[in-house]
Amino acid sequence: MDLKELKAFQAIIQEGTFSKAAQKLNYAQSTITNQIKRLEKELGFQLFVRGWEAELTPSGQLFAKEIDQLILHWHFVLEQSQKLQKEEIGTLNIGVIEPIAATILPSVLQTFRRQKPNITCHFIIGNTDFLHKLLLKGEIDFAVAGEPVMNTLPFEELYKEEMSFIIAKQQADQVGPISLIKDLYEQPLIIGGESCLYHMKLQKELSRINVEPFTYTISQISAIPSFLKAFPSVGVVLSSTPLSDEFVKVPIEIEDPFIPIGILTHKEPHLSLENTKQLLLDLFRQEVEQFTCS
Repeated sequence: MDLKELKAFQAIIQEGTFSKAAQKLNYAQSTITNQIKRLEKELGFQLFVRGWEAELTPSGQLFAKEIDQLILHWHFVLEQSQKLQKEEIGTLNIGVIEPIAATILPSVLQTFRRQKPNITCHFIIGNTDFLHKLLLKGEIDFAVAGEPVMNTLPFEELYKEEMSFIIAKQQADQVGPISLIKDLYEQPLIIGGESCLYHMKLQKELSRINVEPFTYTISQISAIPSFLKAFPSVGVVLSSTPLSDEFVKVPIEIEDPFIPIGILTHKEPHLSLENTKQLLLDLFRQEVEQFTCS
């Protein structure tokens, strides 16, 4: 059935006769008759008693009760289909690492909503290893993360994060002097989980000088500062981690403290919402540029 057939039936109900319905819709009466015949054939039952102008059969009476809602639903489906075609509605699943979620994402989302207010976004926060696996499974559309070890996916670097060593001011006396990486042997370290890129980079650095400090791992990097206030220890965070004046950075030099952060995408991009994804990616690029220049 199509919308014209449904509207023909609705017009007959409203006007009372086939001829008046034809006049209302500016059709020939034969056109209205043929539309009703096609509709009856598709439904599998008669709508009108033959021999009478517009007397409904019992089945026709039931169908008549639903016709207004059917037409409203038909219009809704058409409208949604048009919006989908124009990428005005839909859902995106995006992975972001914690520093991006805390600093850049809110501004990106604010700008994105102004341009695409009816696009739903699901943001999954995790470390690079976790997001990389989701991307390989096709569970997210793209990720803003580090470049995974043994990466096989397209990666566009946006900026570099730097590892930072921090202590709580109130614990500074108990932690003692720290100026070299080997001094970390004297203190417990609180660092992100073992699959975090910066965790692996630090472990590699420590292995060069045979230093193995006692380590506590916490999967949520933003939670590390609160642990440092509880007992003497050294925290390892990223340079973008928000810190209050209760903490100080320890200037420990390591060979390569930088971690590339960028955009991870599928090898073969999905076609759905492609322009909208590109818009969101451009907003991430613009916001990162402003963030790193400030």
